[in-house]
Amino acid sequence: MIFDFEMIKAVYTALPEKVKNARTVLGRPLTLSEKILFSHLHADSPIKDFKRGEDYVFFAPDRVAMQDATAQMALLQFMMCGMNKTAVPSTVHCDHLILAQTGANADLKTAVDVNSEVYSFLSSVSNKYGIGFWKPGAGIIHQTVLENYAFPGAMMIGTDSHTPNAGGLGMLAIGVGGADAVDVMAGMAWELKMPKLIGIHLKGKLSGWASPKDVILKVAGILTVKGGTGAIVEYFGDGARSMSCTGKGTICNMGAEIGATTSTFGYDDSMARLLKATGREDVARLADSIADDLTGDAACYANPEKYFDEVIEVDLSTLEPHVNGPYTPDLAWPISKFAAAVADNDYPEKLDVGLIGSCTNSSYEDISRAASIAKQAKEKNLKVKSEFTVTPGSELIRYTVERDGLLEVFEDVGGLVLANACGPCIGQWARHMDDPKRRNSIITSFNRNFAKRNDGNASTHAFVASPELVTALVFAGRLSFNPLTDTLVNEAGEEVRFDPPVGVELPPKGFDVEDAGFQAPMANGSGINIDVDPASDRIQLLTPFTPITNDQVQNMRVLLKAQGKCTTDHISMAGPWLKFRGHLENISNNCFIGAISAFNGEANNVINYVEGKYMGVPDSARAYKKNGISTIVFGEENYGEGSSREHAAMEPRHIGVKAIVVKSFARIHQTNLKKQGMLGLTFVNPKDYDLVRQDDLVDILGFENFNAKSQLKVRLRHADGTEDVFDVLHGYNDQQAEWVKAGSALNKIREEISQS
Repeated sequence: MIFDFEMIKAVYTALPEKVKNARTVLGRPLTLSEKILFSHLHADSPIKDFKRGEDYVFFAPDRVAMQDATAQMALLQFMMCGMNKTAVPSTVHCDHLILAQTGANADLKTAVDVNSEVYSFLSSVSNKYGIGFWKPGAGIIHQTVLENYAFPGAMMIGTDSHTPNAGGLGMLAIGVGGADAVDVMAGMAWELKMPKLIGIHLKGKLSGWASPKDVILKVAGILTVKGGTGAIVEYFGDGARSMSCTGKGTICNMGAEIGATTSTFGYDDSMARLLKATGREDVARLADSIADDLTGDAACYANPEKYFDEVIEVDLSTLEPHVNGPYTPDLAWPISKFAAAVADNDYPEKLDVGLIGSCTNSSYEDISRAASIAKQAKEKNLKVKSEFTVTPGSELIRYTVERDGLLEVFEDVGGLVLANACGPCIGQWARHMDDPKRRNSIITSFNRNFAKRNDGNASTHAFVASPELVTALVFAGRLSFNPLTDTLVNEAGEEVRFDPPVGVELPPKGFDVEDAGFQAPMANGSGINIDVDPASDRIQLLTPFTPITNDQVQNMRVLLKAQGKCTTDHISMAGPWLKFRGHLENISNNCFIGAISAFNGEANNVINYVEGKYMGVPDSARAYKKNGISTIVFGEENYGEGSSREHAAMEPRHIGVKAIVVKSFARIHQTNLKKQGMLGLTFVNPKDYDLVRQDDLVDILGFENFNAKSQLKVRLRHADGTEDVFDVLHGYNDQQAEWVKAGSALNKIREEISQS
């Protein structure tokens, strides 16, 4: 089945002429990223040579995808717009709320029961507004999008930071907050600062143990977690064309870990093969007819330094398998140096658990390569020394690999097959541990490994590697094992060595599935009423935010001065808190509880000057709010790194925070703050962070007539009677300043729709 084929045909009919016009106006060859960007300009942004990293541009994406945890808030906001139907094809995917505990069938049954209210809400809203609904168990959003909706040359936004996964099929797929999704679903222009371009030239060809996962693990080590911020990463070269489409998806998926706006590859035979294998032969035929417009111009790739802002070369022929971590996805170790790193850094050598699958690595190729290692282990008389779990990415994949006997291979060696859902990757893991605070190591083929990310234990050292490397390590039971060079002693006392993994790009018998889990929306959902129980602790209708006034940004108290890494997981934890994603009041009880205070080095323990005692951060914020006192938060570099979850912006707004001042922001989070009508400010001089004291009264100077040109300062009035004043940058353009004046972008949208 091909979804939205008329829309795809319309995109492909118009794209060649739009690319030609862009090439004429710019007077030069175009990269793939530029072709997609310029062919998706909104009418509000007439074509010109926009300045990368400076100019804000309006775009018209082709579709929207939402996962169930973020869809709740996105749809609660969309319901306030006054629209009868979404303006572009949109989907909801129920993948985040399934807790991994005992196994696929039991866990799915429990999730359907526990989350019935949320699933019913999402299903009803989807029916009412013409949104495709993928039921619990259907699969993880990114795998499902790749198998059903992604097509080369398209632009999509998704309410999950790993939306760029679809770049493996030649899209510009960009992770956003729910308010951005509302813009597009409401038919409004979607705004993005014109990205810079990073070109990654892949040479040679992967072989042996090296996999596409190792490409992005190496790139993460080069660019770091913020090296891609504000940029699109475009891969090209013979090495790019030699990889599978799903392998390209793995690389694009983890581009979120370097802060990239998105990542993409040019259209090639591997993409055509996946389209045909997933029943989209007609899409492949259309893509073939305009293939030159679905990749970068040859001149750009011949002289990339002229057309990209930064160029990196990676030789796949010499690429070593990598292990990244712990605690950050950019700490990259070639496997030949990893054992020494474990010893030198005193990482727990014993491997407790190995986990493979997830949205990043659960293709047929991934699973077949990992299964080849598990099969070897059985043949070589090896037993697993660590717990071992397998997470299929979709029901299509799960059904197919079960049919082909691959799941049985894992189960035969002691692997536990989990539901087609995010599970342990996002903290939805009821891990069984003797001591939940014990120092320990796990290794996954997931994408993110922040402290507490997987199991809530700050002492868990989480490492990231390819599925095949993870599989090999569970038979060693220790991180110091290098399967490329080392031997293991089997049950008969013999020394044995693994042969390199062998996989198959696509299933030889084709994909198959009995029930993919898709629910099509009603043709006319106007008669559907969305009722929300006021007493519900899972779903809460929204009350519009009111505009921040100049009085409210004077005499503020410091709610938190966050020290070190402050990701969206620190600001709004996932795991057990996911159940409150549709209830702003309840979810706000987790606001900043994972962030470390610079004043005492502790989490969720800050002094409150109204109550005169130390309190949890949400409780302190509410005490200030109750007494009419605004609060402000300070932070360090790459603040808001990680997930696209807009709850990390909405929660502080809800509990009375008026401004966030940091050394630098992650792109999605800064946008989310702006959308919610908050002030997201950066230090002109990062050292001014050191001036902030916990007993300060804080004023923002220059806010009374806030606009794009406003010059703002922060004044710290210290308890000893001294003051410090310093400059801050706001980076709000005219439209974004209007969001602040309206109270939020949603308030502005509702006003515009009501007047149209």
